[in-house]
Amino acid sequence: MTRLSDSLTKSLDKTKIPVHVAVIMDGNGRWASKRLLPRSMGHRAGMNALKEVVNISGHIGVQHLTVFAFSTENWKRPTEEVSYLMSLLAEFMQKEIDELHDRDIRINILGDYKSLPLDCVNIIEKSLAKTADNKAMNLNIALNYGARLEILKTIQTIAGKVLNGELSIDEIDEECVSKLLFTKDLPDPDLIIRTAGEMRLSNFLLWQIAYSEIWVSESLWPDFKKEDFLQAIFDYQKRIRKFGDVNEKK
Repeated sequence: MTRLSDSLTKSLDKTKIPVHVAVIMDGNGRWASKRLLPRSMGHRAGMNALKEVVNISGHIGVQHLTVFAFSTENWKRPTEEVSYLMSLLAEFMQKEIDELHDRDIRINILGDYKSLPLDCVNIIEKSLAKTADNKAMNLNIALNYGARLEILKTIQTIAGKVLNGELSIDEIDEECVSKLLFTKDLPDPDLIIRTAGEMRLSNFLLWQIAYSEIWVSESLWPDFKKEDFLQAIFDYQKRIRKFGDVNEKK
């Protein structure tokens, strides 16, 4: 690591590392446009930034890292760009899965990945199976994911259970809803990071981030380095989390 990242790492309070960090990786297209490159090159550069963030997350002890890779709205993009994103995903899984497995990192997919091209589905399912028993960190990839769709499907499931007599109206509470979301096995994010200076949530984990701390970077995603990630963690540790109360919560 660089001197700056070494310094930031040493300055972190190891007892206050966020358990779950979620990242909206934004700015690949703008990064490419600034360099007069095709958008595909921005997505490829963004893959390198992802590897760096996964590495530093594991190094400092983050237990769950969730990244927004492809939204349900991204299908609106040009066909060529969507096809490239799918091939890049398959390439990432194939090239990185052995290293992730060796580092005891488990892959999870949040979203309807089975609607993706068959070759992507096959590679994803091999990666899920290979890393299923890993415990050092969860790398959760939000893929073909949209929070409104996630919530809608949860409502439909609950309605079905009520109609079938499996659930009463009085039993529907926050815990009931949370257990039916894609993130049912995960704690809510402590920190959400967004790059490229944008101040919106983009239909990402809308239920889960009710009390997440938000940290926005002006860096475009391909320019986002481990030093930026460490700065986000450092700033997070200086915040007081009250969850609607008047006293700080641990």
